[in-house]
This record gives sequence, C-alpha cells and structure tokens, in this order.
Amino acid sequence: MPDSLAAPVAPDTNGKPTGTLSAAISNAVVGLLHDYTGRGPTRARTTIGADTIVVTLRDSLTKAERTLADRGQATEVLAMRRAFQDAMRNDLVAAVERLTGRTVEAFLSDNLHAPDVAVEIFLMNPNDSNGRREVAMGNGKTQPDG
Repeated sequence: MPDSLAAPVAPDTNGKPTGTLSAAISNAVVGLLHDYTGRGPTRARTTIGADTIVVTLRDSLTKAERTLADRGQATEVLAMRRAFQDAMRNDLVAAVERLTGRTVEAFLSDNLHAPDVAVEIFLMNPNDSNGRREVAMGNGKTQPDG
C-alpha cells in the first residue's frame, strides 16, 4: 500500500493540498504498475516540488523478475522494466496531468534490482505554475518573468 508524505497537508503552487495530491499520484502510479505488470510496489512516496514530481517506488519487482535477477539476469529484468515504462508512459503522464491540472513537459523513469527501487520523474511545464512564467537565461538558468 502506498504511503504519502507524512508532513501536514500544505497547498502546492496550484492551491491543492500536497498531502492529498501526493497520495493521489502515488495511488495512480501504483495502480498503473499493477495493471501493466500484475503486481504493484508495496511502498510508494511522491515528493512534489515547484516544477518536479518524483515518485519513488520500492519492492515493485514480481517474483519471476526477482528470481531472474537473483540468477544473474538482472540486465534482462531491467530491460523488460524499461519496456513496461515506455508502454505506460502515456498513461502515467495523463494521470499526473489530470491530478495536478498541469502539463508534464518531460517524463523520466528508471529501475534498480538491488535494492528493488524505481523512480518516476515528471518535469512539469513551468509556464502553467500558478500563473508564474519562467524564462530561460543565457547561462542555462531560469528566472521569473515579470
């Protein structure tokens, strides 16, 4: 069962409670992983920043994947997980966009087998963050516009 942030619920940049939002995102990601792989992780934690959402998943490998990894085929297991992440990409992005009311600019994902941990990273479009617009500066940094 996913766990959300234990901190008190505080509004994010869109005025939504982050505790509730983080739990909803964790539940959506866990549900999609379960739908695609037949088993979801036993722990999930979502951390929400101004323009970044990171979902950390633990104990998500199936028994078959753990068996293969333990017998020297971790590379194949991780390749299969990457294939699942590619297949789930649109559904994961759609869920985060629906829950946050924001646009996902980029999605990154990775897995390890030891420890059994995965991360789903959603980089949110900074232009739709509470009316704030960030513009690129020549040095690769951003600054608020206006």
